[in-house]
Amino acid sequence: MSLRSRRSTLPRRHGRAVAVLLTASLALVPAGPALAGPGGDGERALRARLQELVDRPDGPPGAIAVLRDGDRLRVYRAGVAEVGTDRPPRPTDHMRLASAAKAFSGAVALRLVDCGLLGLDDTIADRLPSLPAAWGSVTLRQLLNHTSGLPDYSAAPDFVELIRADPHRVFDSRHLLDFVADKDLGFDPGSRYQYSNSDNIAVALMAEAATGQRYEDLLASEVYQPLGLTQTSLPSDYQLPEPYLHGYDVEPGSPTEDVSTLFGASGSWASGGLVSTPKDFSAFMAGYAGGPLISDATRRQQRAFVPGASEPAGPGTNRAGLAIFEYTTRCGAVYGHTGNTAGYTQLAVGTPDGRRSLTLSVAEQVNQKGNPDLLAHLRAVEEDFVCALLADH
Repeated sequence: MSLRSRRSTLPRRHGRAVAVLLTASLALVPAGPALAGPGGDGERALRARLQELVDRPDGPPGAIAVLRDGDRLRVYRAGVAEVGTDRPPRPTDHMRLASAAKAFSGAVALRLVDCGLLGLDDTIADRLPSLPAAWGSVTLRQLLNHTSGLPDYSAAPDFVELIRADPHRVFDSRHLLDFVADKDLGFDPGSRYQYSNSDNIAVALMAEAATGQRYEDLLASEVYQPLGLTQTSLPSDYQLPEPYLHGYDVEPGSPTEDVSTLFGASGSWASGGLVSTPKDFSAFMAGYAGGPLISDATRRQQRAFVPGASEPAGPGTNRAGLAIFEYTTRCGAVYGHTGNTAGYTQLAVGTPDGRRSLTLSVAEQVNQKGNPDLLAHLRAVEEDFVCALLADH
């Protein structure tokens, strides 16, 4: 049955998907990437590692990894882009970025810091006086590194009830924080780390307040255009551009269900609503993790890390910076972000020099709450690909 027709109620499996989703949620344009075909023992080993994920009874129907070195792409894939076909995942397939979208709101904010329109110590009271006064002392810096204490709107009972009743509901994205406007901060700002989807909603609202421009337009001017991203967008509805990597709910013993369009994007907005392709995603992370998208001075602030893992946790040891995470693996450290939502799990990392990046995308939601064993397997595979990325240095 098409999920597009199921707007009034959710089957039990999709109710589970809602619960997991809501607790998790310069000229830099290359001349034209050349796709390099894998070859050699190391390349075959990486392909085999990706295939192991797909071959698990609880594994994703499709997976794709893209290693970028300048304008050269190496593509690894396993499984299919759509169940019932033999079409492999491609670097030009659209997909949901989930919480990796937080890196994009971070990029917008840090670009505005660079040009003096925002300051990392600007507070909610300064920039967003219409938000609760109890939140007023929270700074942009604390929003970006998840030490703000803001209550998570995506866990609010009223929000959960609405999205359960109609997963395709179009929310007023700029009023998502209204769902928790009656809540105090969870802790003193800056005192500890706690991942919250509310943080990046507030970041986008600060950016709008500082510029008088819509966040969607700021994404275009501050991120898409400088990095040459042509297949990245922030939709308000549930549809995906063609072609796309289909995302699935996988439960051993039950039919695999396509949940690519189960949820609309307006309910996650700057916190998780972006749609992109592996090709664009890898170009973004190369520029954001180490390239000239932001200044050296701002990048030093970005890389002031505190203990804290992304959601889901990425490879190796995780530490949180300003809308970016440090992943220290057995082969060295890289910088990036993860994400998970119904049908998709994402990792994108870049090297400190901004030349090389890795994206690894699987067509299933994988996190600690839903399937810890599969997440452990995925993190091990991610680490192998990080080692391949760093070996090219």
